[in-house]
Amino acid sequence: MKKLLILTLAIVSMAAGAALYAAAAMKTYQVTGPVLEVRPDAIVVQKGADKWEIGRDAGTKVKGDLKVGAKVTIMYRMTATDVDVKPDTAAKSKKKSK
Repeated sequence: MKKLLILTLAIVSMAAGAALYAAAAMKTYQVTGPVLEVRPDAIVVQKGADKWEIGRDAGTKVKGDLKVGAKVTIMYRMTATDVDVKPDTAAKSKKKSK
């Protein structure tokens, strides 16, 4: 019984470690520029002629005094929240031409 418990804990630990590694391996990006706006859910940064709105939450780590006008470098990841797969139009047109 004790061996089964130890084996189960080892398997769960390995699975959790693999999931954490996969999350950590996701590519990170960065944007640098002056802060235009600070909100609880986002930071808006000027990058060239563009305004970049980067979302944030309670887990976002901020080092220093985050305020409008401060120059910041924001590290972020892109994560899909919704995927809508469209029908394959090429396959449909081949079926119609037969």
